[in-house]
Amino acid sequence: MHHPFKPTREQLLGARGRSVPDLIAPGLKVLFCGINPGLYTAAVGHHFARPGNRFWPALHQAGFTPRLLSPFEERELLRHGYGIVNIVQRATARADELTTEELAGGGREFVEKVRVFRPKFCAILGLSAYRAAFSHPGALPGPSPEKIAGISYAWVLPSPSGINASYQMKDLVGLLKALSGAVERQS
Repeated sequence: MHHPFKPTREQLLGARGRSVPDLIAPGLKVLFCGINPGLYTAAVGHHFARPGNRFWPALHQAGFTPRLLSPFEERELLRHGYGIVNIVQRATARADELTTEELAGGGREFVEKVRVFRPKFCAILGLSAYRAAFSHPGALPGPSPEKIAGISYAWVLPSPSGINASYQMKDLVGLLKALSGAVERQS
């Protein structure tokens, strides 16, 4: 996959604390929600941009996109009815640098975005982040029994980060295919 811009070590370090603009529109079929931007993603300014992140290939393999998109083509998602936001805007080297307070605050901001933009489904990519941000310590991957803001069906998915070794690509694709089926049934 061609990356038009590969950040230097200095640019990566300089990206700490930066954010990536939300990719969002009213009435989306699915709003994907990452934990927070990694340094690579923040340096290039596009979601899930680090090479090795499984988001884009998993999305394609699960049938959400007709072809494999590069992070630099993320705006194409809006045409298909999908968007991307993060629970916490602040970029860090690792998601475990975030505090519980930050995640809870991000969860509240996310609920506000759901109230305004009203997506049919929200797919939160990061099990431990979902548990902390939405105070559901026992949450498991898959559909959540509670709607977000009473509006959107919530699906909890493992983080697509290459660092997340507990979930293999086939697990992520399987969960995304199940989500895709649920979206089709609601349309």
